[in-house]
Amino acid sequence: MAYDSGLTQRVREVLGVRPGLSERKMFGGLAFMLDGKMFVGVLGSVLMARVGPQRHQDALAQPYVREMDFTGRPMKGYVFIDPPGLADDRDLAAWVLWCAGHVAALPANKPR
Repeated sequence: MAYDSGLTQRVREVLGVRPGLSERKMFGGLAFMLDGKMFVGVLGSVLMARVGPQRHQDALAQPYVREMDFTGRPMKGYVFIDPPGLADDRDLAAWVLWCAGHVAALPANKPR
């Protein structure tokens, strides 16, 4: 699955330049990572968002949001946001910054 280059660029503009930010092609899309932890991704024209298990239900209560079921089973703490929920730049920024804040608060990954 190709990813939407326009949505990808909009995510990049929200994030700007920040320490620990990287991109990686994953799952047929593009994942954005902060210090090695994935926090958002673009799959087709949909945004994958890592909102965390504590705020999962809050996220699902928002318009145009659905459970992330990439593997056929819903993944707690992750949601998909469909294009109408990302049309406004402020809405996209809110999702991206929510997810970046969530992973920034997680413990550091253990070295492999």
